[in-house]
Amino acid sequence: MKRRQFLKNTTQATFEAMSLPYVLKESPIFLKKSQAEWSLRQPLRKGEISNLDFPRVAKEFYGIDAVEYVNQFFIDKVKDQAYLKELKNRTDDLGVTNVLIMLDLWEFPTASPVEAERIKSAEKHYEWIDAAHTLGCHGVRINANGYEGKTPEEAADLFVDTLIRLSDYTKAADMNIMVENHGNYSSNGKWLAMGMEKANRENVGTLPDFGNIRISKEEEYDRYKLVEELMPYALGVSAKAQEFNKKGEEANMDYSRLMTTVKEAGFDGYVGIEFGGKLEGMHKKDGVMLTKKLLQRVGSQLS
Repeated sequence: MKRRQFLKNTTQATFEAMSLPYVLKESPIFLKKSQAEWSLRQPLRKGEISNLDFPRVAKEFYGIDAVEYVNQFFIDKVKDQAYLKELKNRTDDLGVTNVLIMLDLWEFPTASPVEAERIKSAEKHYEWIDAAHTLGCHGVRINANGYEGKTPEEAADLFVDTLIRLSDYTKAADMNIMVENHGNYSSNGKWLAMGMEKANRENVGTLPDFGNIRISKEEEYDRYKLVEELMPYALGVSAKAQEFNKKGEEANMDYSRLMTTVKEAGFDGYVGIEFGGKLEGMHKKDGVMLTKKLLQRVGSQLS
């Protein structure tokens, strides 16, 4: 797509003043990069870009040719086949790979102590699994929730009951169920690893997130230990960043140490670029680009 065409079709005025300095030849590294849609939550929520625009922004502006969607940005389109096929056609035309859909279905608890609620949760997830299949994704990312007041062992058993249902549903389509550490028990590496062992399914795994380490209001889990414990089951990785220092390093975590763990685990899937801080705008110093450059730099060193 020509630069002029790209600008003409984009609703965000910011793009009009920008060049495309990011689509540069890069040194090969051991990992595959994808862009998490959550990084662009602010322009998406403001209506400056749409979910249909997202793959083009990732490819043409950030130079990333694989994307990870978030269901809340097209929440009413889960059964809209015309919409899903249009999105798939756009990514095919761009040469962009649809990697996964992140599912934040908090109102449908996956580890509820009530079986009927767990079944309802599974059925709601089935709808999004079908959508992900239409888009050509290799899987979906889900959360563990609804187990408040239960012991770790009890909570794991409840969650695994749902994982088995989802695993059985996705097996025929050769798709995966990925669990992200997303607070409370799930941000305890030992607990989530226990869940993976209990589920014991090839298409059920983890999606280690570098940033989600809070297990309570007062306590955080050791992020390096967390990644080490979850990488043996990893089917995806979320290279989250929140804040950068003047040297372009993540201010609160050792990316080199984290990515060394990813590499030593033999991981060969997609590493999602996810900026969780404030997005100041799509320009040279925006968080997405800083995260991409950091990941590229560390990946090149490790390669």
